[in-house]
Amino acid sequence: MLTLRVCPAGRRPTATTFLALQQLRCRHGGRSRDPQVGLSTPVPEDAPKRSSPSPFYFEAGYAGWAKRPSRPFPPPFFSPPSGSFSDPLSTHNRASDRRPQVNGQLIRGVTNGDDALLVSDNMIGTNDGVGAWAQRERGHAPLWSRFILHFWALAAEKDAYGRDTEAGLPDPVRYLSQAYEQTKEALSEPNEWLGTTTVSAALLHYTQDPDGGAQKPRVYVTQLGDSKVMVVRPKDKDVIFETEEQWHYFDCPRQLGTNSPDTPEKNAVLDIIEVVEEEDIVLALTDGVTDNLWQEEIAEFAVEALEKWRGEVGEQKESLAEGMRFVAQELVLAARKVAEDPFAASPFMERAVDEGLAVEGGKLDDISVVAAVCRRRKGWEGDERWS
Repeated sequence: MLTLRVCPAGRRPTATTFLALQQLRCRHGGRSRDPQVGLSTPVPEDAPKRSSPSPFYFEAGYAGWAKRPSRPFPPPFFSPPSGSFSDPLSTHNRASDRRPQVNGQLIRGVTNGDDALLVSDNMIGTNDGVGAWAQRERGHAPLWSRFILHFWALAAEKDAYGRDTEAGLPDPVRYLSQAYEQTKEALSEPNEWLGTTTVSAALLHYTQDPDGGAQKPRVYVTQLGDSKVMVVRPKDKDVIFETEEQWHYFDCPRQLGTNSPDTPEKNAVLDIIEVVEEEDIVLALTDGVTDNLWQEEIAEFAVEALEKWRGEVGEQKESLAEGMRFVAQELVLAARKVAEDPFAASPFMERAVDEGLAVEGGKLDDISVVAAVCRRRKGWEGDERWS
């Protein structure tokens, strides 16, 4: 019988437990399910158009593989299908009504196990919900990871990604703080659900030379916990930026939610990346990737996947977003290969050994990747074009 130890905020099992789970997985066989993939995450058709003032945008795709199927959202956030064959099931409106909603709005993003992913033209993100909450009464980490990402995206859109502020600049930490408060309110009585999540997101904006010269992309990266954002330069296969993981102690990162002392105002880290260039790859990753692949491997796999995709596409007029989806998928597959190998060397194993724990192999976890490339909008003529 396995005994699970979690940190005060309901964090994951210890490394010793992960080794036992790895051994069980080895005896019972690994999963063969393919990753879920996509180019964008759902947006309501009637959502107001609040575009970014930036002349740059993300062409992006995502991929995810869950260590176990995602738990369904409970009522009132999800309406189960009708139990009667006589009920009208085929109308578009009724089908839409059954998609997950909060406060009457379609929930942005997608769920991957306990993780959540978001893809849009100007913002990408991955949140890692803490799966140990599934063992607690009314524990539901996927609600927390998905809701915070949903409200975070809405706050950025409402602010027009900074255009409506006096300085004309985005404030992702303020957006995250609003999202956290809205999530706590939505998941309080009478619909109380417990959970915690790490958060990470990249918001694409721009800067301009004081003399009115050319615009340059600027990325605002926000992180709390051990999910990660990386910027890779394909021509050099170099990582030009990556976030630093934040921990309470080994395998217990900072996180937002039930019983956690962490808050966006005190603990979220904002990095403004000025060195980003067009065609750079921006990756948002949960620790299912970074616990199984080293930084250099992630950069190499991403660039090689993009080159492979370009070689297969040739002169076809395919969107670069398709290439980013392929990059995300290849990273997920590479991380999963290590995660399911009880004898592989991995960053998680290395950190565990440093802590004095006898751990071998990769780490089984939800694996989520959003891959985006920075591009310039065609025919951009200033803020008025996007107002």
